[in-house]
This record gives sequence, C-alpha cells and structure tokens, in this order.
Amino acid sequence: MTDNNSAKVNLSVQLGRLSLANPILVASGTFGYAREMEHLVDLSRLGGILPKTITKAPRTGNHPWRTVETSAGLLNSIGLDNDGIDAFIEHHLPYLVSLDTSVIVSIAGRNEEEFVELASRLDQEAGIAAIELNISCPNVTGGVDYGTDPTLCKQLVANVREQCELPVIAKLTPNVTRIADIASAAAAGGADAVSLINTVLGMAVDWKRQRPMLGNVVGGLSGPAIKPVALRCVHQVARAVDIPIIGIGGISNIDDVMEFLVAGASAVQIGTANYYNPTVSMTILDQLPEALRQLGATCIKDVVRSLQLPQPAAPLPITPAV
Repeated sequence: MTDNNSAKVNLSVQLGRLSLANPILVASGTFGYAREMEHLVDLSRLGGILPKTITKAPRTGNHPWRTVETSAGLLNSIGLDNDGIDAFIEHHLPYLVSLDTSVIVSIAGRNEEEFVELASRLDQEAGIAAIELNISCPNVTGGVDYGTDPTLCKQLVANVREQCELPVIAKLTPNVTRIADIASAAAAGGADAVSLINTVLGMAVDWKRQRPMLGNVVGGLSGPAIKPVALRCVHQVARAVDIPIIGIGGISNIDDVMEFLVAGASAVQIGTANYYNPTVSMTILDQLPEALRQLGATCIKDVVRSLQLPQPAAPLPITPAV
C-alpha cells in the first residue's frame, strides 16, 4: 500500500481467467437483459453485466405472487422465468455482446447434462466473457442439489470445464451448513471463481387469510437484510479457498462494497438495489477510487482479504482452590 493520496487507482481485477475493467457488476435477475437499463446507466462503465438466468427450454416461472417486500429486503419466487437459450442467442445476445463491457451469462439446468449442454452452446458464441453456473436458485426444483452437495458440485464444475473453454463461475447458496465446503469443491472442480451468496430461503404469511403470500410458498430473500449473512460467507470462504470470490448480498453503497472487498471478495454484484436505485452502480464507481485511497491502496487487490482479525484473548489465570 501507499500513502500517496494522489496516486492513480487501478480498478481492474482478475478472476481466474476472467479479466474485468473494474469490480462492479450487476447481478443476474435484477438487470433484465441490460437493454431495459440503457437509458439510466452508462453500461460501458460497468465491470460486467449478468443478464437473467437462462435455461435450455423456455420457463413460465412460478405462480403469483412472485415478489413480496419485507423489512429491509425482498422475497422473490420468480422461478427462472425466461424464453430459453434459443431465444436468448437470437434476440438478446447480439445486443449484449455489442456493449463495451464484459457479459457473463448465467445458466441453470435441470440436470448435469443440461448444464454442460448450455455451457457448450454458449462457448460457440462470440463475445461472451464467462459463464456463471446458477446451482443455487431456491425457487425451482432441481439444480440446487449441486449447490448443497460438495461431490455433485465438484463433478458438475469439472464436466462443464471439460466441454467449455470460457471462464466458469459457480454461484453458491447460503442455505447449507458449511458454505466453505461447497466452495472448496467448486475450486477443486476447476471453477475460476465463486459467487456468493444467492438468496436466503424465506417466506411471508398473510395471517388474516391464513395463507402464504408467495405462490410457491417459499422464496429467496435478498436486499440489505441479508448483507451480514453474505459477509460472513465471504469471510469463511476466503479462508478456505484461493480462487477469487464475487460478493453478493445487500450491496447498496460504497461502504458495502468496501466491506465485501476487505472481507475477501475481489468483485461484487449489485442486485436488489437496482430496483429502487437504478443508478447506484454509477454512484459507487464514482466513489470507489477515493475509498481505495482512504486505505492507501492503488489497486483493488491491495484491499482484498485485508480484514484484520482480533487476537484471541489471553486465558484467565486459574486461581488454586483453597
């Protein structure tokens, strides 16, 4: 680090084989296919865009209600509503790859074969920067098992890597006992990075009608309410694996970003905040260089995993019994 506050700050980051201009990305499912946001956000300034998750066949998603606002958060049970990979490649991908930023495509399969097939097809398309494996969506049947079982996770990542030359990112669920075990499995399978966390499983109840508010009963909680959980997961995984981490969960300002970087993330994805503050990513990018200078840093990696843990307290002296 340096104390020279006038030093130029380098915002570029390296996530395995994936190079990004800066660490500020927008999360899958919260930014549409980017076209919807082009009149609000300078898309070329973003480190990367993750369009909504795509599947092999079109999906209509879950029954309504699909979203419920909660205290400091949002419950969603969309169910991966999308038009399928054929429509994505034909209608959305040409626009996305024309943008002057990295495009990371999020995919979800009902089984390992579908994940591999999706990744292999996208590997043949020009302009895609990386693949994110959504193995952690709580709102669909199938897929989430890969994010809760270390053996299945390692096998899936390894098989995708074998059939796809693009950088591979595994998006992990917090709804497990030890997320570090899943991250270690993803790393052993060859993941370039891990994204964490996906949403926290939750529900909402209409007590007057004595019914759940979501059509799928349970959904994924996102927003500021889950930030402490996400930070804990990033910290634990940073101590368990050497591969880069992309932090997700409740990020809405520059302080949130810096907390994730210090805790162990090399990049972040902004999700729910895009709904209520669509230009939040631009504000954060404006403030990021100065925040790094406050820590005497001239690049992102200077602050990543820089968390200073307290020393264990000395044991109390034992007083002999009289």
